[in-house]
Amino acid sequence: MTERPLPIALRPFEVLGGRAISIVEALGRFGTFMGEALLIMFTTPLKMNAFLSRVHFIGFKSLLVIVLTGGFTGMVLALQLYLTLTRFASEAWLGPALAITLLRELGPVLCALMVTGRAGSALTAEIGIMRITEQIDALTVMALNPMRYLVVPSIVAGILTFPLMTALFDVVGIFGGYLVGVELLGLSAGTYFGEMQSFVDLGDVMLGFWKSISFGIIVTWVCTYKGFNVGPGAEGVARATTQAVVMSSVLILVWDYFLGTVLP
Repeated sequence: MTERPLPIALRPFEVLGGRAISIVEALGRFGTFMGEALLIMFTTPLKMNAFLSRVHFIGFKSLLVIVLTGGFTGMVLALQLYLTLTRFASEAWLGPALAITLLRELGPVLCALMVTGRAGSALTAEIGIMRITEQIDALTVMALNPMRYLVVPSIVAGILTFPLMTALFDVVGIFGGYLVGVELLGLSAGTYFGEMQSFVDLGDVMLGFWKSISFGIIVTWVCTYKGFNVGPGAEGVARATTQAVVMSSVLILVWDYFLGTVLP
């Protein structure tokens, strides 16, 4: 028995419903992928060689980008904050304003975005190429779980390296602000660091710490998922890499706002 075609007036709702179903199915696959990775992470030993390779790939190779971005971010932020604070005769608050801004917001977010562009895109492309050249299928044929060898080490490496890189970003940014505020604009070094010590507390540091850990999970999760589910050919790898970077960046900003409203 053939189905009767829908009236023309109802066809937009059919398209909308089909689109909603496809989005829910994609979210289900996305969550299942992470659930399988977590199950392997907590039930099987970590492959140390693959883990150390990912730490080197995600963390060490991103250090130059982090140092340059952190330094110039601190310098630009110090200049703009100084110009703003001078309008209220509050130049003494430059140090704590810059430190709190870096620790709570700009440090974790900018660090995660830069690592996404440098390491996340490369991670997606690497796994995507392994998928289209059937190297992942070869691991499965040899009874080796590709999730254990490719995904879990990447996620654990992200959890470890992102807080360390964020801490480096914050320190370099604070000293970049010191160069502009103290050496260039003439603010007292004692005032810069003294007020910072008085107003920056452990809560500011911990907020940035939790954000950086969550960003490390998000970036590695999204990038490995997109690499595993890449389309055919070089065009599919390019599309998956672009989607991974865009989705990771958007999720970083959305999750940053959510954590900022939930955590003190």
